[in-house]
Amino acid sequence: MPNTYQQIFIQIVFAVKGREGLISERNRDELQKFMTGIIHQRGQKTLAIYCMPDHVHVLVSINPSISISDLVRDVKAGSSKFINEKNWIRGIFRWQTGYGAFSYGREDTRYVINYILHQKEHHSKTTFRSEYLDLLKKNEVTYEERYLFEFVE
Repeated sequence: MPNTYQQIFIQIVFAVKGREGLISERNRDELQKFMTGIIHQRGQKTLAIYCMPDHVHVLVSINPSISISDLVRDVKAGSSKFINEKNWIRGIFRWQTGYGAFSYGREDTRYVINYILHQKEHHSKTTFRSEYLDLLKKNEVTYEERYLFEFVE
């Protein structure tokens, strides 16, 4: 019986509701491990993840056994519940609706991994809005301004 083979790399980007800086540095590593666990439980592989205070970048090797939207839904729902159960913030933690998903070839993964792991340095020079718009433009994604994340600069 023939097997199915695939190699699909997706960078996923999503933001905290209201773009508030609610992910603290002291909780970042634990949150990243938790999100990586969700991705692994869904049969996917995390290649890089970095939680900024107000948004997340993750590069996954994904197979067609799960849709990107289902994986993002599971990561966002699971991590919101995790953050709320840990009482890391006052009030209720939520992610904004929507996300960005950008595909890459194997030859680009080293660059994307480096880019994700150096988010802190990257954002000392540019805003999330600028970064996100650049990702949309580089990947030739058509978008409507009114449907982008809430950007608080």
